[in-house]
This record gives sequence, C-alpha cells and structure tokens, in this order.
Amino acid sequence: MSERAAPPGRLTLVQALVNTVDLAAGADALDTPEGRAPFGLTEDTVDDARELRESLRATLLAHAGHPAHRPVVPLGELLARAPLVVTVDPADGSAALAPVDEAPLLSRIAAAVAEALTAGTWQRLKACEAPDCHWAYYDRSPGGRGRWCSMQVCGARAKMRRYRAKRG
Repeated sequence: MSERAAPPGRLTLVQALVNTVDLAAGADALDTPEGRAPFGLTEDTVDDARELRESLRATLLAHAGHPAHRPVVPLGELLARAPLVVTVDPADGSAALAPVDEAPLLSRIAAAVAEALTAGTWQRLKACEAPDCHWAYYDRSPGGRGRWCSMQVCGARAKMRRYRAKRG
C-alpha cells in the first residue's frame, strides 16, 4: 500500500515478508506458489513463515509505539533459533553477521535484523497504525515519528475519522 521508498539494506526482505498479507482484503500472498517463491518457501514451511511474519509485525508496531495486533511468539524467541556467524572480508577487514545457512527464511531475517541493528536502521522499520492495514514501511521522517504507511490513504482516513468524531 505504501508509496514510500524501500528501506535500506536487507530490511527490504523483512518489509516484503510483513507485507505479504493484505489485512483489509484478507488476501495472503503466502497462499500461492507465486507468493511463496520470493522467500524460497514451500507449503510445509508456510506456517513457520506466517508465525515469523506476525512476530515481525508486532515488533514493527512496537517501533511505532503501538501494542501488538494479537498475541504472538516474541520475535527474540524465533530469532534465537537462527544461528549467525561473524564473517570478515579479507580485502578490507569489514565484519558482518551472516546466516550459517542462507536457505531458511528465518536465518535470512535474523541476518537482516542484525545488519539493521548495527546500521541503526532497525527502529525505523515500522507498521502502519491503521488497524485494517499494519503495512510495514520505513520511516524516513526527520523525527522518526511517522504513523502511517501512506499519508494519502491511511493517514487521510485517520484524520477524516478524527474530524468527523469532533463534529459529530
């Protein structure tokens, strides 16, 4: 739903996973082989991916100052299952955390979160406050106080609801 620019680094993977479900329409891209393909998922790994997605969504809502949308397994518990290794580039000595095994989605997500933590970008990935949206977006606002994935859609609707409630 968002017209915002993509997040930096591997946060695009996190955003893409969270945004595989359209809450308003009830459509879940992970229901189809085409929707699972970008994540390397099979039918037997979809339930775990959905659990990860909803834990990520709850965390992104927390980044925006909102409560979890529903009870979920804490993201830290899920990420603890994904072993990471420190890699060092021999050319320049730069170090990074990387998945021990690139195949599992959980490992790639854990590496993306670790990268974002070290880059200082993790807290800027948020979920829209609109209850029928909760779309992931990267908040590039100067104060880091963005509330909606799209000011033109979710933001405008929220402002119109407040306006009507005041007049009403």
